[in-house]
Amino acid sequence: MTKTAVITAGTGGIGLETALGLAAAGFAVTVVGRDADRGARAVEQINAQQPAHPGRFLSADLASLDQVRALAGTIAAERAAAGEPLTVLVNNVGAMFARRQHIDGVEASFVVNHLSPYLLTELLLPTLTAGAPSRVVNVTSAAVGVARREFDAVEPPGGYYGFHWYGRAKLANLAYTLDLARRLEGTGVSVFAADPGGAATAMTNGTLADPKIVSPPLRLLWPLVRRRFERSTSGPASVAARPSIMAATDPALTGRTGLVIGPKVDPVAPFRAATDPRVADAVRLLSETHAPLALRART
Repeated sequence: MTKTAVITAGTGGIGLETALGLAAAGFAVTVVGRDADRGARAVEQINAQQPAHPGRFLSADLASLDQVRALAGTIAAERAAAGEPLTVLVNNVGAMFARRQHIDGVEASFVVNHLSPYLLTELLLPTLTAGAPSRVVNVTSAAVGVARREFDAVEPPGGYYGFHWYGRAKLANLAYTLDLARRLEGTGVSVFAADPGGAATAMTNGTLADPKIVSPPLRLLWPLVRRRFERSTSGPASVAARPSIMAATDPALTGRTGLVIGPKVDPVAPFRAATDPRVADAVRLLSETHAPLALRART
């Protein structure tokens, strides 16, 4: 039976390299993105490798939870109609915002980096479970280490600093990932986090050059901070994709779950705050409130 994979934000950077790696491993790969032209070029690159199965593109703006719901419906319907499982879901989408933005009243970084992959995963769980053994891979970040660990609300009080808010959303998603792994034990669905370690991508090029993305104390050290950013994002996307590819394909991970695959492509200890049940509970409440699986009918 055909092994299938869906990679969000898969038309460029780490996502595209992940798609190329999964195609080389024999998967029928679908990449998701906003831009049809980039999607077509990504499919061309995938097919140029002469994979066992042609690549596909699905259009969706992953910052829109309505489009995430529609995407999940499309994928589930296609898998059911084809009688083929969804073997792997890679939630690669990520975004950092230099200035505070909101999407439908919710802080944008939290929407894109957590609520979007959370909602897509939850809506596809029946499909993933029906096709088990299957895997979910959520791309995380070392930025969780600078995150504010308050989850009483989507956005904590105080000034907005894009890098820290990005890290906070990624921390929420990492806590969700580990919690989901516990929830799904015994179902045949394995859940992993993959830390790419950083690469030169459309997200990192430009955003990390703005000192306003970090808190005022770090701005005092901006030359040092910027050099660290530059070093950490100087590598190729093909290397940064390896943790995701391993998490999605490595036979040694069969039957295992709840692991973080680090930049050196081996399991690493998760960031401690992500293992705190109180953080997981708070993140779950925020997720269910702001990205409900079933929408109430409007009256």
